[in-house]
Amino acid sequence: VQLVESGGGLVQPGGSLRLSCAASGFTFRAYDMSWYRQAPGKERELVAGISSNGRMTNYANSVKGRFTISRDNGRNTVYLQMNSLKPEDTAVYYCYVKKYSIDYWGQGTQVTVSS
Repeated sequence: VQLVESGGGLVQPGGSLRLSCAASGFTFRAYDMSWYRQAPGKERELVAGISSNGRMTNYANSVKGRFTISRDNGRNTVYLQMNSLKPEDTAVYYCYVKKYSIDYWGQGTQVTVSS
């Protein structure tokens, strides 16, 4: 299993970013996927999740209405569209999948929201 995130960077408050996670090494379309984030000095937290067919999503209260998770099973990729970004969204964002009770994480992509 390999998960490779991209799309992070420095953005001003109120701006937008789109994160991508390219997956390989497993049958992507059969698994729920999630995005987590970890800010300095804080525990890793769930940001958003999406079902294997993309029909069901869930979000942390802190990002509801601002972030959108989606997936393209033809491209083996899951996305996180982040709008109206706030300084408190600054964190390393990780792609995640659980396969056969084993947790798999990407290497993470840094998102920094600052003026």
